[in-house]
Amino acid sequence: MKYFIPIFPVYLISLFCITTLRSEESIPAAEADIMTAIDKGLAFLAKTQDPGGFWSTPDYPGLTGLAVQSFLLTPGLDEAGQAVVSQGIEFIRSSAKDDGGIYRKGLSHYNTSIALTTLLHAGNPQDRDLIETARNYLIDGQSETGGFGYEPTGERSRPDLDNTVFALESLALYRKQAAENPGGAELDWDAAIDFVTRCQNLKSSNPADWVSEEPKDKGGFTYTPTGSSSGTHSYGTMTYSGLLSLIYAEVGKDDPRIRAAVDWLSDHYTLEENPGQGEQGLFYYYFVMAKALNAAGIDVLTTGEGKAINWRKDLAAKLLSLQRPDGSWASENGRWMEKDPVLVTSYVVLTLNTILK
Repeated sequence: MKYFIPIFPVYLISLFCITTLRSEESIPAAEADIMTAIDKGLAFLAKTQDPGGFWSTPDYPGLTGLAVQSFLLTPGLDEAGQAVVSQGIEFIRSSAKDDGGIYRKGLSHYNTSIALTTLLHAGNPQDRDLIETARNYLIDGQSETGGFGYEPTGERSRPDLDNTVFALESLALYRKQAAENPGGAELDWDAAIDFVTRCQNLKSSNPADWVSEEPKDKGGFTYTPTGSSSGTHSYGTMTYSGLLSLIYAEVGKDDPRIRAAVDWLSDHYTLEENPGQGEQGLFYYYFVMAKALNAAGIDVLTTGEGKAINWRKDLAAKLLSLQRPDGSWASENGRWMEKDPVLVTSYVVLTLNTILK
């Protein structure tokens, strides 16, 4: 796909700006190589879009939202790319429910969160009402404990850090873009911070009995405040999600919870596995890694032994080495849908764009 400068609403221009002059120290790999990989990934996504505007399945518009974001957050899309976006956005609009959510076959919080983020990035004035109702749907679905589950009620309503980070991302982006408070309901951000805090293995802020001060756990995050099938040990994806959630909630970067999370991530840094989960969720791990470290303003991780890690350089090289001949990425491990090349290619294109920021 060729590049040119499209016309976007003024408040979105910053989302598409990219620094073109970089020193070799800050460039993770040749920028041209990264952009070529992105182009190939977008070409794969364009080729696999269903005529109905969705990807993979119409049941979960969140999957389509991630694919659309891959195009929206790539600077200078050509006309064909914008047509792909338009079809995807139209499908997302068609998934809106009377209750304000944007979903089809369950997982309403997960799908609504990603759809809302997508609509905010698209910035189409005609979606203003849809954006407001989706935002209100999420705010109304916040649990008494401050987090979000897959659903507002029922068996899948138990709050977890994965659904919470997607919801906080969309609501934080809304808050950032809003020129003024619309006067409606607002998320209880303090409760959200409390929920995230209770997922962290850090005794100084989380007094729960299960909290571990062992080096393998201290400062890291778990899936829920009460444990899960993965137990209460810290692991990679949730620690990046915890860090990102605190940043979305505007917790200061010098806060002990953030410093402890960064320490855990520095000491457990690897690109060979999702620490604590092996090969499960590996590409989602890369996705949240880039988003969290970029949001935290961290270009170099320093381990307890003093080793400096240029994570952008490492991660870009790793991802470029894993791209398939057809432009896609996918995992051999099917946990959390990572055998789906559409989902994983969306993760990677978004990750590579984050690396370039």
